[in-house]
Amino acid sequence: MKIFVDCDSCPSQVREIIVKASERTKSLSFFVANHKIPHGTNAFTHDIIVEEGKDKADDYIVSHASEHDIAVTRDILLAERLVERNVAVVNDRGTRYTAENIRERVSIRNYMLELAQNGLKTEESGSFGKKELYQFANAFDALITKKLKGEKDEN
Repeated sequence: MKIFVDCDSCPSQVREIIVKASERTKSLSFFVANHKIPHGTNAFTHDIIVEEGKDKADDYIVSHASEHDIAVTRDILLAERLVERNVAVVNDRGTRYTAENIRERVSIRNYMLELAQNGLKTEESGSFGKKELYQFANAFDALITKKLKGEKDEN
């Protein structure tokens, strides 16, 4: 099991949880972005700096992640690509993206984008606090436990 992190929009508290989990489980974690983003380090954490450009980090994650891995991203379109490859995906608020819910999530994202492009104000993603961090930690830990036990992910 490897952990891939779409690092450019990942809160520092979430990055800390991932680093600790990586060390605890001795699982490689890859923090992918087009520039260095600070996070804790240990023998299992690696920075992957991709070239500037649209979707370069996303493309790296998609091409290197497998069904045995976990990806952490807030990017719905990246999540969709990963779910299609049977990769377990969770966002920084603990929401799992699965084959059952990804199409709906993409549709909502596209609708909200269309509203914004037409000048209509859309709801912000909300604040990130202890509740969201707790939800992420629980969902992430459940995924790690499932992967380490070799259980088939039901996404």
